[in-house]
Formats: sequence, structure tokens, C-alpha cells
Amino acid sequence: MQIAARLNRISASVSSMGRQRARELKEAGRDVVSLTTGEPDFDTPEHVLEAARRAMAGGQTKYTDPSGTPELKAAVREKLSRENGLEYSQQEIIISAGAKQVIFNALMSTVEDGVEVIVPAPYWVSYPDVTRLAGGKPVILAATRENGFKVTPEALERAITPRTRWLMINAPNNPSGALYTREELKALTDVLVRHRHVALMTDDIYEHIRFDGREFVTALQLEPSLRDRTLVVNGVSKAYAMTGWRIGYGAGPAELITAMNKLQSQSTTNPNSIAQAASIAALLGPQDSVRANTAQFEQRRDIVVAALNRVPGIECHKPEGAFYAFASCEGLLGRRTRAGTVLETSDDVVLFLLDQANVAVLSGAAYGVEGYFRISFAISTDALNEACARIARACAELT
Repeated sequence: MQIAARLNRISASVSSMGRQRARELKEAGRDVVSLTTGEPDFDTPEHVLEAARRAMAGGQTKYTDPSGTPELKAAVREKLSRENGLEYSQQEIIISAGAKQVIFNALMSTVEDGVEVIVPAPYWVSYPDVTRLAGGKPVILAATRENGFKVTPEALERAITPRTRWLMINAPNNPSGALYTREELKALTDVLVRHRHVALMTDDIYEHIRFDGREFVTALQLEPSLRDRTLVVNGVSKAYAMTGWRIGYGAGPAELITAMNKLQSQSTTNPNSIAQAASIAALLGPQDSVRANTAQFEQRRDIVVAALNRVPGIECHKPEGAFYAFASCEGLLGRRTRAGTVLETSDDVVLFLLDQANVAVLSGAAYGVEGYFRISFAISTDALNEACARIARACAELT
């Protein structure tokens, strides 16, 4: 069988492969603590489960419209109005099998050969690859630690060319946890106002997971004039511990949503009907679990950041949201393991931690930044403490 050449433009998702590798090692008998998983370790709220049970008992097990049920679209519209001050019609909403499919549909519907997509780094691993698959060119824009892993307006201005089609903004960010303030985000939208050919995609999937009382604001709240060229992406997976339910949604101009629906109708068709019913309950029902889970994530963040910063050679940025710590391992590079291997890259550090500490983390290179590794703290406090202790012991043996 001959495989299409376009698949050579992309690689398998590093985060997914990392989870799989950790699972394989555990099944082989290794005592591995995996800090690779990008999903909450909490259960889906009971009222959401009950909504799914009612949907099944009520016969909601058939096809729906390809772009989602009217009822879930109405719930999304209410959520966006209530929480974000954004108003959309039914025709401006699409429901997909996860936020990733929303992003995939949007890029495949708008990107072609020669088109550029500005992707701030560190980035979620799929942004550049989906851009390449569509035939476009990801323009990687460094968001440095000195700037809190956030893009500056000056850097954005320099990155825009006549070929630029999209700017991708993910905040709180995977993997850095960076969250823009109103002032920081407004400075970016001011740049976009001057470049009318550039569209904005805001990936707000970690919207509710933010720490230290920080505010979430999405770009359209600050610059409504961008409405006709902005796609808001979100979903129920992270906030409501519903990763396996595979429901994401997008809100944007009707012309774009129509194109995305056309593509979806010829690929997956509609998202799972039962999961759609459950997602209505998540968006419109009690939000207590979201607040309780976020409080636990904040406690875990503090444990991880403090523990890693005590390890010589590791410096860990304090994330403002999401459930990841993005730690610099530059201080470990050039050092030797007991076997005499020199750690030259963040990939080397990740392999060292897996081999010597039985701790699975992900390399920062996969997220566009060499010299870092990502830890997910969506795992129990006991497991986090054990993992951090193992990392400290292993690093202490380096020479």
C-alpha cells in the first residue's frame, strides 16, 4: 500500500505517544510515574453522567446534524454570552469531536500552499503539524521565559507578512501555563486591527483552570472589531474532566463555520449524540466541580514548582493556568550520567529521567522550545511528590 506523501509533513502526536510509551512500560512491569497525561485525573461530574444516562434511555442514540444538535449549540451560545460577553447565532456555532477537530477543520478549510500561520512557541504540538498537513507554513514565534512565555506586540508585528492567514493564541497555554492580562492581550489585538488580512484563532480550552485569582479574557471582549475574522475554540474536556467524551466547539463567522461543517460532514459527520447531551449538562449545570478541581490543581502546582526549583540544574516557571509545569533543564545539559552519557538535549534529559528515575515527562523540543521539559500535574499529590523525589535523586547522581 502506498502512503500519501503529505503524511511525511507531520509526525505522530508526541503527547499521545508519550502516554502510550509510559503505559507500555508499566504493563511490562516498570514502576513508572507518568507525568505525560494532558487530562484531569478527576471523575466526570455526576450530573453530567446522569444526563448521558437519560439521553441513552430516551433514545438519543441516532445521528444528529453534522455540526451538532440545536440544543447543544444553544447551550454553547448561552455559555459564551454568560461567561464571555460574546453573542453568536446558531449558524455561527459548530460542535465537533473535540477542540482538536475544530482546529483541524478550520485550518484545513482556510490554509493552502504558501499560506503562513503564526504559532507562538511554546505551542501545543498539533498546531504546526496540522498547518503543514494543510499545505501551509507554520511561522514559529518565540514567546520567551523573560516575557512570561507570552508574545509581545513588537514580535507579532515583525512576524506578519502578506502571506499570513492566522495567529494562534492558546491561553492558559499548554505547555507553559501562560495567561495574558487584559493589557497584554489588547496590545496584540491592536496589531491585528492594523493587519486586516490576518485572522485570529483563540484556543480557550483551559479557560477555567487558572490560578491566584487571575482573570480570563478572550480577545473579542477587548476588540469586537475582530469578530468577522476570529474563531473562538473551546470544549468540555479539561474543565469538566470529559476528555474521552470528545466534544469541542467553535464560534466564528458564518462563512467559516459553513466551510468547516462541509468538511466535517464528509469526515466524521456528527459528534457522539450521547456526549452532546452530556455536554449540555456540563455547560449549563452546577459548576462546583470546576472550582474544586482547579483549587486542587493550584495546590499541586505549588508542590511541583517548589520541588523542581530545589533541584540544581532545573528552573521551573510558575504557571498561571492549565495543569502543566514547563521546566528549564538547561542547567543539566553537558552533565554526565552514571553510564557516561552526556546530556546534550532536552530529549536526552527526558530519556535519562525515564531510564534512571522511572519518571515519564515530555521534551520541550516537541513544544518548540529546546532545553525544557513538560510535566503534567493532573495526577495525585502522592504520585507528584514521589516523581519529584525521584527526579531529585537522579539529578544528584549526574557529574
